[in-house]
Amino acid sequence: MKRLRITVNGQPYDVTVEEISSEASAPVAAPSAVPVPKAPPAAPVQGVTVKAPMPGTVLKVEATVGKQVKAGDILVVLEAMKMENEILAPQDGTVAAVQCTQGNSVNAEDVLVVLN
Repeated sequence: MKRLRITVNGQPYDVTVEEISSEASAPVAAPSAVPVPKAPPAAPVQGVTVKAPMPGTVLKVEATVGKQVKAGDILVVLEAMKMENEILAPQDGTVAAVQCTQGNSVNAEDVLVVLN
């Protein structure tokens, strides 16, 4: 068994993977088709979205949910093109959601933080 961390859409997941030998083995019967209920989609957080201006790697996250910020406060530090770019709050407000973590790779226009 191997433990791995996989990141999907910026959300890290810890998984355990079992390696199966390449030798032929008896086929395993497929489980009966049981419908799996779908989870309702999460409601998007409303507010002012602060997006990544360019692709890069999140070096530091200064924002935390509930934190009061002023216009110009540093929310996230993003490394792009071997430079550190400070992503600033565009207005005064309260951090409603942080949608990135240190080490995440982000694309241009990915939402990093939501302010109310």
